[in-house]
Amino acid sequence: MAWIRRRNLITGDYLPNSSAKALPEELLDLLASVDAESLVVAPGEQVVFASPGIATFNLTRDSRILSDSLLMLIRAVRRSGLKQEATMELPRGPIGAGMHDLLVRVVPIGEEGLLAVLIFDDSEMRRLDSIRRDFVANISHELKTPIGALSILSEAVLGASDDPEAITRFANRMQTEAKRLTDLVQEIIDLSRLQDDDPLKNANSFAMSEVVQEAIDQSRLTSAARGISIIYSAQSEAFVQGDRTQVTTAIHNLIENAINYSPDSTRVAVALRTQDGLCEISVSDQGIGIPERDLERIFERFYRVDPARSRLTGGTGLGLSIVKHIAANHGGDVSVWSVEGAGSTFTIRLPLLKDPSSLPTSPTIAAEAHS
Repeated sequence: MAWIRRRNLITGDYLPNSSAKALPEELLDLLASVDAESLVVAPGEQVVFASPGIATFNLTRDSRILSDSLLMLIRAVRRSGLKQEATMELPRGPIGAGMHDLLVRVVPIGEEGLLAVLIFDDSEMRRLDSIRRDFVANISHELKTPIGALSILSEAVLGASDDPEAITRFANRMQTEAKRLTDLVQEIIDLSRLQDDDPLKNANSFAMSEVVQEAIDQSRLTSAARGISIIYSAQSEAFVQGDRTQVTTAIHNLIENAINYSPDSTRVAVALRTQDGLCEISVSDQGIGIPERDLERIFERFYRVDPARSRLTGGTGLGLSIVKHIAANHGGDVSVWSVEGAGSTFTIRLPLLKDPSSLPTSPTIAAEAHS
């Protein structure tokens, strides 16, 4: 077996010489071919190799392991000399309720005290069962309303065959209900996709200022039709990792929500700032506000504070739930402050990418600054 200098598979560069013995080329090739993220740990629990995806788990820093659970498993293997495995839950980020469900295997390799750590992310599989059970129960109820309305309206059209004005009135109502049904189905598809997809698995880095401007641009027609100004301020640049399209969707949903629940000729303020290793995007409106009793449930799927107003604005009750899932899947969270009659502020917090050059950069989409 040919022994070589250690190599970083993230960049392809060779690492500086150190006291740790170099890794064999065959071992590096084998780890690269395994469908799992991997570490190689030398005596003293020093990480001498890490696969590219390890960065998304926040397991290591400066060649040291941060997870106490993983350290305990590694030390158990050192004591016994036998391979072991365990399931672990790790936070997806420093905040929020999102978790990685991991299957971890630790295997001794060679006679140099090296251990291979193989990490299989079972998060998606574990989420699917519970998600789909809830999904079927909720959606069967939500689809009944527009489908039932279309059925009644079609009967009304048939009964008004000799009244052109009534036919026109009923046809317009049918178009409204058909659009509501189309929007609902599309948001159901969007929610299903983001719940099934892990944005940190094939993460890109991107500038949040561009993402926020893109989300604002998508809302320009809606805001202009109501005479609502969107004011954007950015205190600093911020880079995050994940799925750029999902994060844009989350911010766009908050802006559209602010517009829908604001009086005409008012303002919606969007702010970007960084604090304590987090990127914060807040969207504030001068709207009707949210009753305190509803604040805890506002992010539930299909929950509507005012069902009548939701019908008026075309709301499906899924927009804020989509925001919540996107934030959690990126290791962040979303919160709301609101006072009835004074407006609301929704804030998404996402972990900052400490080293933007460590991940691929997503394509830049040109967007104009708005004031």
